[in-house]
Amino acid sequence: MQADKTDILKRLNYIDGHLNGIRKMIEDDKYCVDILRQTYAVRKAIEKMEALVLENHLQTCVPEGIKSGSEQAIIEELMQLYNLAGNR
Repeated sequence: MQADKTDILKRLNYIDGHLNGIRKMIEDDKYCVDILRQTYAVRKAIEKMEALVLENHLQTCVPEGIKSGSEQAIIEELMQLYNLAGNR
């Protein structure tokens, strides 16, 4: 997880920097389309970060939960995530 954690934290720093840049663009009355391009970039960066966290969860926490006898709780948790992601 340490390599994944490092990558996730790097992505969060990138996202944070982008958000600060967007804030400054708004304060400076920059062109709306330029601001929107930056918000789209942030959204994609968040999606990539979420994919890393989910992959790590599926490779570590899910197998551990199943081995410990928590299959139903794991399935319910994954269904909640699926529904939160707007897939239903």
